[in-house]
Amino acid sequence: MLFWILVAALTAALAVILLYPLLRGAKAADNIRAGETAVYRDQLRELDRDLDGGLITPEEADYARAEIGRRLIAVSADETAETPKPARHHRFTEAFVLLLLPVLGLCLYLTTGRPDLPSQPLEARLENPGNDVAVLITKAERHLAEKPDDGKGWDVLAPIYFRTMRVNDAQVAYRNAIRLLGPSPVRLDGLAETLMAVSDGVVTEEARLVLEQSLTLEPDNPRARFYIALSMEQAGRPDEARQAFEALAKQSPADAPWLPLVNQHIAMNGGAPAGADPVAPGNPTQQDVTAAETMNAGDRQQMIRGMVESLDAKLSEDPNNFEGWMRLVRSYAVLNDKDRAAGALKRGLAAFPPPGEQGRQLLALARELGIATEGAMQ
Repeated sequence: MLFWILVAALTAALAVILLYPLLRGAKAADNIRAGETAVYRDQLRELDRDLDGGLITPEEADYARAEIGRRLIAVSADETAETPKPARHHRFTEAFVLLLLPVLGLCLYLTTGRPDLPSQPLEARLENPGNDVAVLITKAERHLAEKPDDGKGWDVLAPIYFRTMRVNDAQVAYRNAIRLLGPSPVRLDGLAETLMAVSDGVVTEEARLVLEQSLTLEPDNPRARFYIALSMEQAGRPDEARQAFEALAKQSPADAPWLPLVNQHIAMNGGAPAGADPVAPGNPTQQDVTAAETMNAGDRQQMIRGMVESLDAKLSEDPNNFEGWMRLVRSYAVLNDKDRAAGALKRGLAAFPPPGEQGRQLLALARELGIATEGAMQ
């Protein structure tokens, strides 16, 4: 009951605040005109005093008196012209403020609000965070503020930071987890990804060293091997990059989710993807592979660009292909066509919005490749 009393009181207070300028409008105008009349009459009296004191000549006094009189007559004429008019109130506006606005607000609250829910302050929500990521992060941060040497806490918080785009915090969390719990492939790969995210997708020297440490712990780690091959590609060493990607493709299972991306990099670096699915949009056919083997570098690059444009056209017709959008964005980036890469990202996010897992993967890929994401979600 108290809730509804407060709602009624706030509604009444808001109505008074909104109606006050409408109700005082005419009175305010009358006060303004009365003030102007008083000012002009004071000027006439001041003019007489200046004339008596010899401060101005009679000619100057006559001229000033005529000008003041003209302005006084104009104000009086306005008062005379407006006096017969009946006061007109903004009836529709008043009715809207007094009746429609509260009713609309009440209906909106009844359909979207939950007045039956008990109040739940932050402490209560921290006890039972459910699936609220923000509350989970707050709870973990409070725990780590009290126990900063809890390595497991940092280990849990680091990937959550990274998924919520707090890459600097994720980097600190991964470093703390490694310091307290020791290096592991998962922690080292996560740290390397935060370093790449900070550097706009570039595999820096520090990130490469972290990835190589990860490979010493797990030599067949596909994530670390992919990023190391990518560092070769970014360094302008296409032959070494192609060989590294080809080795990763041979190691990978036929149904590995990263294999299409690896095959794409093999093609971008002048190789022929092994085991490519000819049905998937944008993948080369066996004839393409055979033709590529006999081409020079320039012709092969032209052929690759034609394949990318073909993939672009197919995705325009059927945008419900997540792997296709990932390949298209990366293809344009590798071809150094950042404008088309940004356009492909925007179209891909229209089909797979950022709140979903696939949309977040598209955004992560864009950051890895150094593609601007500011206007992609509009």
